[in-house]
Amino acid sequence: MPAMRSSDGLDERWIALEGCYNFRDLGGYEARGGRRVRRGLLFRSDGLQQLTGPDVAHIRDALGVRSVVDLRSDAEIEADGIGALAAPPIERTHIPIFDSERREGQPELPADLGELYFAMLRFARRRIARVLEHLAATEAPTVFHCAAGKDRTGVVGAIILGLLGVDDRTIIDDYAFTARNLDRIVARLRASQGYRHVLTQLPAETLHAEPGTMAGFLERTREHYGSMHDYAMAVGVAKSSIERLAERLLE
Repeated sequence: MPAMRSSDGLDERWIALEGCYNFRDLGGYEARGGRRVRRGLLFRSDGLQQLTGPDVAHIRDALGVRSVVDLRSDAEIEADGIGALAAPPIERTHIPIFDSERREGQPELPADLGELYFAMLRFARRRIARVLEHLAATEAPTVFHCAAGKDRTGVVGAIILGLLGVDDRTIIDDYAFTARNLDRIVARLRASQGYRHVLTQLPAETLHAEPGTMAGFLERTREHYGSMHDYAMAVGVAKSSIERLAERLLE
C-alpha cells in the first residue's frame, strides 16, 4: 500500500480553524509541463456549518474566499444547516453529489471504498460535471466541501488535480492527508443528529482515508476512461471549460 510522503508540503496547505478540521488549499502542487497549481484560488474542506466568527473572518478576509460549493445532500443541509459563511459577500452554490434517499432497486454500496468512489464517479457524473463547469466559470477564490471533506470532496479534488496534470502520487497524498484529523471529523459527525444514523450504516471499511483507496480509484478510472480529461469529456464537460479551469488554476 502506498505511504504518504513526509516532505510534500501538505502541512502548509492545511488551515487551522476551530469549526472544521480539513480546510486546505488545493494549490502549490507541481503539474505537467513544469507548471504549478496556483495557491489561494481553490480550497477543499469538511463541513463549514460550525465555523466560529473568527473562522469566518479568516476565510473571508485573510483568504479572500467569495464562493462556496456545497456538495452535501438536501437532507444533510436540513439537519445541520449551512452556517455563517454563506452570508454576503460570499455566494453559496448547492450542487449535491447525490441525494440521501436510497431508491428502490439501487444496488448495495460496495464495501471497498475505492470501488465506492468509482461508483460515485459514474452515478453522479452529471452533478460532477456541473461542479467542474461551475468552478471553471468562477473567478473568485472558492471552497468546495461535503461533510467530512474526504469522500465526495476527495473525488472532486482528485478529478480537478488530474485535469490539471498533477501526478497520481501527489493526488494520493492530498487525499490521505485527511487521515491526520479523521478521528476528530468522525467524532463531530457522530455528535450530529444528521449523521449519527448514517455512520452506523456505513461499512467500517469506509471510515478511513488510506493511500491505497485513492490509488485503486485512480487505477479503475484510468482503466475505464483513460484519464481525468477523458472522463470530463465523457460526462459532458465542455472542452472550453476544461481549458478555462487550467487557465485559471495553473501558473
